[in-house]
Amino acid sequence: MYWHPCTGQGRDLTTDSALVEVRGVCVRRKGRQLLDQVDIRVKRGEVVTLIGPNGAGKTTLVRVLLGLMSPDSGSVYRHASVSVGYVPQHVQFGPAMPISVERMMALTRRPSRTEVEAALDETGSRYLIDASAADLSGGELRRVLLARALLRSPDLLVLDEPVQGVDYIGEADLYALIADIVARRGCGVLMVSHDLHIVMAATDRVVCINHHICCTGVPQEIVKDKTFQRLFSTRAGIVTAIYRHTHDHEHDLVGTVSASDGGSHARSGSPWEHNDAG
Repeated sequence: MYWHPCTGQGRDLTTDSALVEVRGVCVRRKGRQLLDQVDIRVKRGEVVTLIGPNGAGKTTLVRVLLGLMSPDSGSVYRHASVSVGYVPQHVQFGPAMPISVERMMALTRRPSRTEVEAALDETGSRYLIDASAADLSGGELRRVLLARALLRSPDLLVLDEPVQGVDYIGEADLYALIADIVARRGCGVLMVSHDLHIVMAATDRVVCINHHICCTGVPQEIVKDKTFQRLFSTRAGIVTAIYRHTHDHEHDLVGTVSASDGGSHARSGSPWEHNDAG
C-alpha cells in the first residue's frame, strides 16, 4: 500500500511506483522559505541524486522524506512497509567515547556478530569489526556506516554526502560499491551531494534544488540546463564536458577506458577530465 500520513488513505503499488514521494511540499521556518512546491520520488532499483548549493534545502527535504519534519503544506507518501537505511553526513567518535565498530553497529539494534560480519563483508570492511570507531579513516567510517544501514535490509537507502571526508580514489570506490549494492539488493537510493565530479556519473536521475526544484532529469539533460550551469558556474563546465564528448568508448569509475574495438587503457588523473568532441 501507498500510505498518506495525513488522510490515512492508501492505494496499491505497482513495481514502477515510488518507495517514497513528496508532492508540492512547502516548509517555512523563522520567516524563511526552506522548500517551495517541491516534488521528488524514488523508485526501487534507481539511484536519485539530490544536488544544490549550500543552504538550498537538501537536508530539510531529507528530513521531510524520513518523517522527521512535517511540511507546512503538500503531501508525503511512503510505502507502508518500506524499510529505510540512513547514512548521516556527520558522525564523530572521539577518544573520550571509545567504542568498537561491532558495538557501533549495534547501537540501535541487536544484531548477532554473524549479522554484523555479513554487513561489513558487503562493504569490504569486515576486518574493522574489532577496531575502535575513533581510529577509522574517513573512507573506513563511511563503509562501516553504510554496513550499519544495510543491517536494516533497506528498501531505500538515504545517503547524506556519502563520500564526506573521503579522498578522490576512495570516492570512486564508494560510488562503485553503492552501485553494486543496488544491483544485488534492488533497493532504491537517494543520495544528497554537493559533489558534481563523480556523482553525476553514478546516478540514474538528478534533482537540482535551490529551495524549489530548478531542474530534474538524467545527467545528460541536467548539464545542459541554464539554471544548473548558473548555480554551479565553473564546476558545471567540467561536468558538462563529461557528457558532451563523443562516446566511441566507455568509462568505469576507476578510470579505465574501453574502446569500441574492445581494447582498453587506463587514464591518469580523473577518469572524466577529457573532452574528445573535436
